[in-house]
Amino acid sequence: MTDLTLGFVSFPVLLLLIFLRAPIGLAMLLCGIGGLWLATDGTTVFMARLKSEVFSTFSSYNLSIIPMFLLMGQFATYSGMSRSLFKAAEAWLGHRKGGMAMASVGACAGFGAICGSSLATAATMSKVALPELRKYGYSGGFSTATLAAGGTLGILIPPSVILVIYAILTEQNIATLFAAAFIPGILAALGYMLTIAIYVRLYPDQAGTRPRVPYAARIKALGAVWPVLIVFGLVVGGIYQGWFTPTEGAAVGAMGTGLIALFSGSLNWQVFRQSITETATGTGMIFFIVLGAAFYNGFLALTQVPQELSAWVTEQGFSPWMVMVLILVFYLILGCLMDSLSMILLTVPIFWPVISGMDFGMTTEELAIWFGILVLIVVEVGLITPPVGMNLFIINSMDRDTPMTATYRSVLFFVGSDVLRVFILLMFPAITLVFV
Repeated sequence: MTDLTLGFVSFPVLLLLIFLRAPIGLAMLLCGIGGLWLATDGTTVFMARLKSEVFSTFSSYNLSIIPMFLLMGQFATYSGMSRSLFKAAEAWLGHRKGGMAMASVGACAGFGAICGSSLATAATMSKVALPELRKYGYSGGFSTATLAAGGTLGILIPPSVILVIYAILTEQNIATLFAAAFIPGILAALGYMLTIAIYVRLYPDQAGTRPRVPYAARIKALGAVWPVLIVFGLVVGGIYQGWFTPTEGAAVGAMGTGLIALFSGSLNWQVFRQSITETATGTGMIFFIVLGAAFYNGFLALTQVPQELSAWVTEQGFSPWMVMVLILVFYLILGCLMDSLSMILLTVPIFWPVISGMDFGMTTEELAIWFGILVLIVVEVGLITPPVGMNLFIINSMDRDTPMTATYRSVLFFVGSDVLRVFILLMFPAITLVFV
């Protein structure tokens, strides 16, 4: 068996391990080590990589941004910011038809701006919003689907852990990618709200109403979200203005949310220790997936799979736009089977050489940024695409009374909104590149 054949055979083996419920990081690590062993006829190469890869991967300065953003999300969760965001959005939108669901999406967008994780955003906002949605007559399927979709805003609206990983893989500027994600993130939130408005008119029995809140109470509720605005403005604004690097900005954000939690009275020693523990657990999980992907992608590079795939696509004479569409469709399908981080780490080293070798009428930097945002969005769609959308299971585990099938039926409307947004950004790259 040639090295190239061995590289292609490793894909079904990897998927088999994933279907057998092996952790994705472990599956990629085993395929990488096993592949290197077979390709080099011995243990020398993979043992040498095992010695050097761990240090070279985890000593990367850019990776230090991840635990800082995770810690910022933990402090934001315990400081009550999620509840303040929801109450403010609820006060302004709750009296409208479908307004409570729109408020949930708006709160998810606000929390995603200081969290950076989709699953954390979905889980945190569900604790706050789900009881209120059910209280005012929203059906279980509609409520869980709304929160699952809203949670995806956590990885699109900057800061985003997934964007950091993509920037490292493609050697792009993290701050530039954050800027490029801003407008698509706003479009996502507005698209979800429009979807809710259409849904409640098609199925009026799925959503109730709540009394209108006086303007004085609305202003008061809006004033309670100032900590979120300060943290977001300081972190993202500071990065854009060049006051500090993205890693320094993440540290500033973690410190800021920690101080807010402390002064709000919600941060004690037990909460602090729990925040550190959960941050360490999340960081360890992400880093292990990064390590597994580094070994597997190193094996693929040895077998020349990315290079041969790029050459084959070029020889077929496919237009750049057709190749882009096929890759995005592949991501939509793969998103039903894998989590977002694993997809990015596994596929970008293979697909980016293919895309970068084609002429889309833009610079390599612009192409990398545009492609990254498109990939991020279709990965986000995978989080809510049946049957294995990660956000769907997170939300459904918090509302055992709602059948998963009811969530599936409602979430398809939000998937449709995402597909339309991908089409718009694909046809009009300038929307993504306006701040680049």
